[in-house]
Amino acid sequence: MQQYKLFIGNEWQTSTSEEWFDSLDPFSGEPWAKLPKGNAQDVDRAVEAAKAAMNGPWSTMSATQRGMLLHKLGELIDANLDVLTEVEARDNGKLRTEVRGQVSYMAKYFYYYGGLADKIQGAVIPMDKPKVFNYTRYEPVGVVGTITPWNSSLLLTAWKVAPALAAGNVIVAKPSEHTSVSLLVLAGLFAEAGFPPGVFNVVTGYGKDVGEPLVEHPDVACIAFTGGDEGGRRVSVAAAKHFKRVTLELGGKSPNIVFDDADLTRAANGVITGIFSAGGQTCMAGSRLLLQESIHDEFVERLIGIASKAKLGDPALPDVQVGPVATKPQFDKVVSYIEVAKSEGAKCVFGGKVRSGPGFGAGQFVEPTIFTGVDNGMRIAQEEVFGPVLSVLKFRDEEEAIQIGNDIRFGLAAGVWTKSLHRAMHMSERLKAGTVWINNYRSTSFATPFGGYKDSGLGREGGVEAVKEFLEVKSVWISTDLDMPDPFIRKY
Repeated sequence: MQQYKLFIGNEWQTSTSEEWFDSLDPFSGEPWAKLPKGNAQDVDRAVEAAKAAMNGPWSTMSATQRGMLLHKLGELIDANLDVLTEVEARDNGKLRTEVRGQVSYMAKYFYYYGGLADKIQGAVIPMDKPKVFNYTRYEPVGVVGTITPWNSSLLLTAWKVAPALAAGNVIVAKPSEHTSVSLLVLAGLFAEAGFPPGVFNVVTGYGKDVGEPLVEHPDVACIAFTGGDEGGRRVSVAAAKHFKRVTLELGGKSPNIVFDDADLTRAANGVITGIFSAGGQTCMAGSRLLLQESIHDEFVERLIGIASKAKLGDPALPDVQVGPVATKPQFDKVVSYIEVAKSEGAKCVFGGKVRSGPGFGAGQFVEPTIFTGVDNGMRIAQEEVFGPVLSVLKFRDEEEAIQIGNDIRFGLAAGVWTKSLHRAMHMSERLKAGTVWINNYRSTSFATPFGGYKDSGLGREGGVEAVKEFLEVKSVWISTDLDMPDPFIRKY
């Protein structure tokens, strides 16, 4: 079993705790790697290394030079696609094909932000005061702490790290304790690309031992967090003690709304992709399906027909379409929500069972599950399951679809399926969500912002907007007045 170390200042270091924990393969349930159990002292060491880089070689590099390093990192990610795919998939149990696509696309984030690094520009402000030259400049906030979950460790780290580095900041990264190996492999590529020591650091361990000290560290200027809304709430409260900024990409209970004028074949495939891809273990999952009454029964039959053909099993096999739930606690949570739905009166029309036995490893498999007869007040319609469980609700018209779609404390995403351009525009304006997909679902890009309304978070990741999350704006006033002003009179 391979044993890994912390990555601090471009060096592999053991934790001061001298303790280790196992990383478990979600399919087999067996440990396959040992990781250092980091603590607050390790966080201190990583922050000091980051500060040294921030005050030293990283700050003296031009924005163009920093961008070239980001581009080089993207090239190395492409060159190491196989190994990054293998360790990430081994850690989180996702299909190899999906992880490979994520890792390949992750490289594009570093290409995009590498090109953006030397295009961060201030402005000259036309002033209402004579003999004054005023301009703005953007400056990095400093040390950025990133905290990422287990479902897409590499890609979600890239969403944060690429724009933060393009803005001139330095990073201390804390991956999920369930999926830390891939981020350590990525860390080695930072050193290979030529990043100065301390620009990118990784401290592994548990939330209480590493996450909390990172959030509360006085020298960490910003926290970029992806996870559940309860975790985000704790991060926000702790960060507020030091008035540090936060970006929070949290959970969702996103409505996927199908109207009777939609292309039903395309919509059914999109709904399946939206909830059962990645086993439903994604924040943007379309876990609430809103169907217009006139097509409800027909559409549910279409879904059952597609879902019944899904193959569950070893995610390393190319023909498998649904892998295991990534962790045992999450598996137990998904199973418990299926029982909650039944107790609330929802009707399980497909799936709902656990798969185990030959071909299913440790048995952390939940069948793709569809519930009908769901009322929006039920827990299964209001709470994030984070698994392959779909709640189906009926609506009469646009207004009711909007009312049901918005009647949730989350606001991460929404989908609308219709052939009407007017309806598409109307729905996209009225739905309270950070992303609205029309006749598609789960599309993301480095070029466009992603983030949520309400309990789904703060700030945006992706696009130019993401860089702004990691910058301070400074206003500079230069007087061109050669006359001596009266020191007791302020000119307005």
